[in-house]
Amino acid sequence: MKPSPDPQVVEALTTPRSPKALAILLAQRGIRTEAEATAFYHPSLHELHDPFLMKDMDRAVERINQALRDKEPIMVYGDYDVDGTTSVALVYSMLSPYTDRLHHYVPDRYTEGYGVSIRGIDTAASLGVKLIIALDCGIKALAQVAYAKEKGIDFIICDHHLPGEALPEAVAVLDPKRSDCGYPYKELSGCGIGFKLMQAFAKSNNVPFRKVEETLDLVAISIGCDIVPLTGENRILAHSGLKLLNGREPRPGIRSLLGFSNHKRPLTITDLVFTLGPRINAAGRIEHGQQAVELLLAKDGREADNIANLVDANNLMRRELDRTITDEALAMFASEDHLKDAWSTVVFNPAWHKGVIGIVASRLIERHYRPTVVLTESNGMVSGSARSVKGFNIHGALEACRDLLERHGGHMYAAGLTMKPENVGAFRDRFEAVVRGTLDPALRIPEEEIDLEIGLGEVAPSFFRALHGMEPFGPMNMKPVFLTRGLTAMNARLIGADNAHLKFTVKAPGRRELDVIGFGQGRHLNVVSGAQPFSMLYTIEENHWNGQVSLQLNMKDIKPGTEGVLMNEREHDLESTSA
Repeated sequence: MKPSPDPQVVEALTTPRSPKALAILLAQRGIRTEAEATAFYHPSLHELHDPFLMKDMDRAVERINQALRDKEPIMVYGDYDVDGTTSVALVYSMLSPYTDRLHHYVPDRYTEGYGVSIRGIDTAASLGVKLIIALDCGIKALAQVAYAKEKGIDFIICDHHLPGEALPEAVAVLDPKRSDCGYPYKELSGCGIGFKLMQAFAKSNNVPFRKVEETLDLVAISIGCDIVPLTGENRILAHSGLKLLNGREPRPGIRSLLGFSNHKRPLTITDLVFTLGPRINAAGRIEHGQQAVELLLAKDGREADNIANLVDANNLMRRELDRTITDEALAMFASEDHLKDAWSTVVFNPAWHKGVIGIVASRLIERHYRPTVVLTESNGMVSGSARSVKGFNIHGALEACRDLLERHGGHMYAAGLTMKPENVGAFRDRFEAVVRGTLDPALRIPEEEIDLEIGLGEVAPSFFRALHGMEPFGPMNMKPVFLTRGLTAMNARLIGADNAHLKFTVKAPGRRELDVIGFGQGRHLNVVSGAQPFSMLYTIEENHWNGQVSLQLNMKDIKPGTEGVLMNEREHDLESTSA
């Protein structure tokens, strides 16, 4: 259970329109006054920071203006994932009205790899490009930027990854995580940095802000899919971007993707992560990230539908590869002794498809809750994707192995790495030692954090509307998880093609009845089939079915009885293996 907030703050936030339960949820999110609560419920673009507070922003805008004045060819260069391709689409669409000498470029995942490539620079040189704007990459591209400089090409770097000890010798390096950058908000996505650059460009050239505002759909997609905190500017940008995505006229590429996914209700951050994101990512995973940029820049429905058809086909292939490789990786836990008692997971197969190993790493954490690295071989080198568990800095763990790596980079919870094939064994041993030496044993147990214990009678439409106003939900502003005790169930049954899901109606003594869905919770059928009461963790949502809308509880965990704290099944497993 989350710690109880200051009672005086809760009292100050409790009003006839904001009951105590809601006041507690607000206080847990750092809100202390009614004015702050109002700002939280109504994120405003007027609250965005001045982009020129970012280190080097003035130099970046001046160099872009010079390139436009002198009619220099410009290349907009970005990574091949969702954050990178939305960044390229955003900056390209903003600058294209002012020059006909604009190019966009996304590196090939398999032949060039992540980040700024020599091939990309050579391509720029062949086109006469004098300025490259690198988005969602470049912060560690010291050698590549130096190489470009030899060819007479300047760089503006827009990145949000952690810098190394030295910065590239670019005209401008925009990254709030620079130690010498005083920008007030540090957690922007790569596309968010691109947005701030275009906000500054518009401001310096008297371009109406509404033109920049039209790109916020792309920023929202990047924020959701790059799993950055939903706080500060990210919350404002995502809130406004979702309005665009859910408006009458979303951009043609998004409309086409939603048609292929058969998505009909309003989009949330979760939908961006699980519906739009995988399809946009599939272009770079299976074929080429340039496909995603072209989709996002498509001007009409026919062009968008043609590209979306290819993207959706790539996504279907990605799903099949994901399923096959995950099964193969899971099988290693039975055959490789070093995995059985390890605190980390490092698996390697040179035949695995490089485009899905990051997804596979996340799948392995769902089954074996450990810091995880999945490795494959490409072009004579071993490439990997790393994913972490809550509270553990996997980027820091890779730093401790850097002498075994050719390169690495990323965030606290996700990173990429490249090494020579002969270093795989040594890396596996070093990484395991680092995890054992730095991972708090308490973090080896996955937890579902409880926001608040409430009674079933408090789950009313008015309460849900207030919760809905707290969106967008995401990291640092997660959808509230509630605990209710003393429940009994009716009409419990298994649903889904493999009977993996649980559906029932829940009631409390003298209280209302509500429908419950438990995705992947079919194993708990025996708990809800008897007459004994139970405690349940859940979130509150709307269920849209056959034109009808009703409140529904989304079950997260369950425990027989009415006392004690709920325990995830993997905690039982961990206890039994360590006994």
